[in-house]
Amino acid sequence: MKIQPIAHKTLAETIAGRLAASLLDGSLAPGAHFPPERDLMSRLGVSRATLREALKALEENKLIESRPNVGWFARAIDETNVTQAHELARGSVTPAARPAADEPPTRPRRVPIAPEKPLHIPNLRADRLGTFELISWWEREKVMDAKVLVVGAGALGNDVIKNLALMGVGYIFIIDFDNIEAANLGRSVLFRESDTNRAKAEVAAARAKSLNPQVHVQYLNGDVTTNLGLGVIRRMDVVVGCLDNREARLAVNRFCYWMNKPWVDGAIQELLGLVRVFVPGKGACYECTLTEQALRDLSLRYSCPLLARQNILLGKVPTTPTIASIIGGMQSQEALKLIHGLPVEAGKVTHFNGMVNEMHTTAYTPREDCESHWTYGEVTELPARAERTTLDEMLRIARADLGSEAVLELDQELITSLECTNCHTFEQVLRPLSEVSFEAGHCPTCGILRESELTHTITGEENFMYRTLASVGVPPLHILRAYNGEEYRFYELTGDQPEALHFRHFEQTELPKPAHGRVRIKDASLNSTSGRVKLRDGS
Repeated sequence: MKIQPIAHKTLAETIAGRLAASLLDGSLAPGAHFPPERDLMSRLGVSRATLREALKALEENKLIESRPNVGWFARAIDETNVTQAHELARGSVTPAARPAADEPPTRPRRVPIAPEKPLHIPNLRADRLGTFELISWWEREKVMDAKVLVVGAGALGNDVIKNLALMGVGYIFIIDFDNIEAANLGRSVLFRESDTNRAKAEVAAARAKSLNPQVHVQYLNGDVTTNLGLGVIRRMDVVVGCLDNREARLAVNRFCYWMNKPWVDGAIQELLGLVRVFVPGKGACYECTLTEQALRDLSLRYSCPLLARQNILLGKVPTTPTIASIIGGMQSQEALKLIHGLPVEAGKVTHFNGMVNEMHTTAYTPREDCESHWTYGEVTELPARAERTTLDEMLRIARADLGSEAVLELDQELITSLECTNCHTFEQVLRPLSEVSFEAGHCPTCGILRESELTHTITGEENFMYRTLASVGVPPLHILRAYNGEEYRFYELTGDQPEALHFRHFEQTELPKPAHGRVRIKDASLNSTSGRVKLRDGS
């Protein structure tokens, strides 16, 4: 008897088949306007990525068409696309009615199986990932090609990084601003006593590489709120947050939403912990979960902002290595599911109580007025570098696109100066708010807290337009936004990419040499019909 392999449809193919069937039976008439994506996601119970994959398949088979800024529309079924419609619809089934929000599901959710996965007997003696091949939904190439950013390399971060490396996640980027101290050794599996005073991110990356030499790692010893360019997040598949304060979580949440990237948050205290997945456009985000008081505490616009930040950052919570392993394992598992496109409980929180070994999941309510709910539009890649490009040059680029009224908007407040109200001494600062400590805000002569002058827009009237982007806190490979009152444009400092995102730490290969990166602007191009400033690399 000849045995043929059984074909398994992906979730996107199933959705495409159902929609194709609706076109064939007339449920979707020619020219019909599809409901908004968010409505379709809710009705079908799928993620935005799965829905868009299904719609793309229908578009490629000439069954629907996209109209920019309007939506999707059904096309007429005729001799040019009827065959494709039947092919997609073959085997589709009528979806079962979804349970009401307050009713439990009638049957457990099934894990989709990778389509056409061939039977493969791994060599367990030689293949370190061989056992994973026995998992029905495991796709080696997806895991080896995946890029994951881990924010925080403390107790949680250690377990997440260890798990990602052991699972063979191909590219791991680690960021943390802290150094290792003796107290970390009791709950951090990657650190050793000889590592004291070394950077957490560097040591964690080195140990991940030693755990699995096949993975590619990169580390950044810095603060995610100011030192990580959005271009890094833009190129990630998943972000995992292993943080211990709201300010950093809020920053990661906004960065991921702007770049339309999912992220997995974890938190631990003693024997308690929680895990939650946030996916832009699907359920609540982290900012939606904050109370009004928490949002007020996190506001950067205080009459005394340095004192406000000091209060935010006070205090650390005690943890155990056991709860770090449990929550870190759950976070790693959620990241693996996102890499494979498996279902996740976006916008929900899973609490684990280690005292009584109880776990429960609840849903957050999305806030319609949430400030994080904004996704950047098309990003223009520039051969520019943060260390070489000046504020004046960047503003001129924006105004060539948006007109003379355009301004640059910074991601956080820039402290331009500090002035003592007692002795009237004045100091120009030009540093992001998060980089100015509470102690530095005091007058060196009088000792009292000085008044700070803040701005988050660059209008061209500033007396420091000659300063480079890096000198005012813009990180490499960042994406800056410009606004003219009606329209936004987004510009990436892509010239920084060879240095800012390479995944070659602890490998023998030399890092690529950066381009000169000096952006020269030809005045003549300002009068071109295209209205764009032309850029070229120069020494």
